[in-house]
Amino acid sequence: MRTNLFWRRVGSLLAVGLLGGGLAAAEPVIDLWPEGVPGLRADASAEKMHDELVSNVHRPTLTCYAAPAARATGAAVIICPGGGYNVLAWEKEGVEPARWFNALGVAAFVLKYRLVEYGQPAPLRDVLRAVRLVRSRAAEFGIKPYRIGVMGFSAGGHLAACAGVLYDAPEGRTGAALDAVSARPDFLLLIYPVITMKDPYAHAGSRRSLLGPAPTPELIERYSAELQVNKDTPPAFLLTTFEDGTVPAENCLGFFEAMRRAGVPAELHAYEKGPHGFGLRPGFGPVSEWPKAAESWLRLHGWAAP
Repeated sequence: MRTNLFWRRVGSLLAVGLLGGGLAAAEPVIDLWPEGVPGLRADASAEKMHDELVSNVHRPTLTCYAAPAARATGAAVIICPGGGYNVLAWEKEGVEPARWFNALGVAAFVLKYRLVEYGQPAPLRDVLRAVRLVRSRAAEFGIKPYRIGVMGFSAGGHLAACAGVLYDAPEGRTGAALDAVSARPDFLLLIYPVITMKDPYAHAGSRRSLLGPAPTPELIERYSAELQVNKDTPPAFLLTTFEDGTVPAENCLGFFEAMRRAGVPAELHAYEKGPHGFGLRPGFGPVSEWPKAAESWLRLHGWAAP
């Protein structure tokens, strides 16, 4: 397979030591808002990273993980790590899934999106800009423009679900030229996701960080993703456990039921046991086998390599 322009450029920079100051270079990072972050806070301070958790995000980015050329399917996924809209579980729910996707022949882009410092609609703008950017540069990345999914864990699952139901939302646009590019994902993977902002099943911390301490009923309804599902919502793979004491399984079940009513293809895996936040890591019993089910679903639809 022909190496695409973007990765050839990256390889050239690596070869002459221009990335990472001549040290071992990390994966390439793309500025999500090169024209200027919309609504950037005047008091924006340095981003923080502690114990694999990223916080205080003011300048959103995409970190790029190319699929091996020999296995590349032309599909791509944008990954939204969780963390209650307070932090991002960068390694466990970002980097590790990206490498897993690469092994399946899928290019991956880990999204560093804005959090509690901004609240809505900044995270939605970030994820929709990410879809638009990746789609607009599909040829450069060596992918197909209509084989782009969004995956999210926990609160990142809420953001991914919102991308699937609010992709044409006016609050997701900023007036930039890229607004003309479709932001609709082609598929979703929602892993122990926050979905609803309505009691009694809302994750209170995510709601407070995203919508503020006293959101209006209209705002709660707007960001309850299960209430926004329609026939054009992308197909989805959903995962939850009935032992999750952080985000009740009813979040995932409600979204699944809404998709069924709308006639949208969906696959639900609801495990009896398993805590919140296990990612792709082993050691949690049967639920740790979920990546195999996700891999089968991706292959069923032709997004993963056989």
